[in-house]
Amino acid sequence: MSASEQKNQQETRPQTEIEREEEAKKIRRLQLMMNMVMSVLAQDEDLKLEEASELIANAKTAALAMFPDKELAYDLIYRPRFQRLLNERFRLQ
Repeated sequence: MSASEQKNQQETRPQTEIEREEEAKKIRRLQLMMNMVMSVLAQDEDLKLEEASELIANAKTAALAMFPDKELAYDLIYRPRFQRLLNERFRLQ
């Protein structure tokens, strides 16, 4: 069986309770991390635009390390939030 066939087979089999719990933990961890980054962006008065951009880039790297192949989901969910915060904070546009 090829690697792609194994991956497809894994994607179609039902998740076990343990796998669902692990997935839920990872999602909560991701949400907490993103909320912390957003809080820093909104509240740290000494934060410069370059530092904020680096913080966002590192958050994206961490998110994609936790959830590979989910860049589209990241771009749809978190990128607009970060962009809005940057626009408000640094008066971009």
